[in-house]
Order: sequence, then C-alpha cells, then structure tokens
Amino acid sequence: MSVRNIHPVSLSIIHDEHEHLSAVIQGMLYFVRLIENGGNAPDLKVFRAMLYYIAEYPERVHHPKEDQYLFAKIKERTHQLDSELDALIDQHSRGEILVHRLQDALLNYEFGGAPAFPHFRDLVEQYAHFYYAHMRTEEDRIMPVAKQILNDADWKEIDAAFMENRKIMNDAGERYKYDQLFSLIVNIAPAPIGVGDPV
Repeated sequence: MSVRNIHPVSLSIIHDEHEHLSAVIQGMLYFVRLIENGGNAPDLKVFRAMLYYIAEYPERVHHPKEDQYLFAKIKERTHQLDSELDALIDQHSRGEILVHRLQDALLNYEFGGAPAFPHFRDLVEQYAHFYYAHMRTEEDRIMPVAKQILNDADWKEIDAAFMENRKIMNDAGERYKYDQLFSLIVNIAPAPIGVGDPV
C-alpha cells in the first residue's frame, strides 16, 4: 500500500474548521470568566452569535464530512480505531444536545439576570472541556493513524468528497453565510477576542 506523503486537503479543511470553532469557544470562555470576575458583560448578541455558530456549523457542515468520509474510510482499512471512532460519532450527537442546553441557559440568564449566570457559566466551561477533548482526540489520535493507513487512492476519494461538499456550500451560499457569521463574531466581540469596542 502506497501511503501519501503530502498533507491531504481534507485534513487541512478539518484543521481550519477546528481553529474557527476553537476561537469561538475560547471567546465564550473569555466572556463568562470576565463576567465572573466582575467585568462588564458583552452585549448578549455576542453570545447569541457564538452559540448560533457552534450550533449550526458543526452539525450541518463539519461533523457529517468527518463521519461519512474520513471515519468511514478508516473503518474500511482497520479496526484498531473502531471504539474511538464510535465514541467520536456519539460525541457529535451529544455535542448538539449540549449546545441546546447552552442556548436554554443563555435565555435564562438573559431574562433571569445574575442568579442564572452560574449555570450558564458552568455549561460553557463543560462544553469547552468536552469539545476541546473531542478535537484533540481527532487531531492527536485519529489523523496521524489515518495518514499511516490510508493510501493515495483513499485520500483522493476523501479529498474529492470534502471539496465537493465545499463546492455545494459555495453554490448554496452556505459557506459565505458561515464565513460572514464568523466575521460578525470577530467584529462585534470586544478585544482581545475580536475587534469590537472594548467592554
């Protein structure tokens, strides 16, 4: 089996999406810690935009590509990662539930005020811990093994699927929508997370 020596474009896409998701989650962590330490709360529009991004982007764009293309191809080639891949696929579903809980907690904080903040803060911390561990498993455990066991034909098929997905997103305006949403978050979030006015 001929293993590909160059870095597959599909892995670059996943890594870039992880960086965007990490930036948004890090922004949420920064703001809840700022509020906890007595700082001024940002406009709740910032939180809503961040939650909308992590609710929409992973479920509609990021996770389906991983499950259907990369993970499926790995399972065709080896069973050594089956339990870890099954756990990651399960986490994709659990992540969606956690985001819905975050959205409910944000509403409670918005209308219930300070007494509802600790629950929202705790859920943000839990989600960040959960998702960072999830991404680390993919990047530190799954991707290195994938690069070892998948051959050039495998990567060609996976890369083509990822690029076709990106083309479909472009044609439907979906990628533009998510890029615009990410830009909105950066522009309305105050420094040091974004470039908006300081809180």
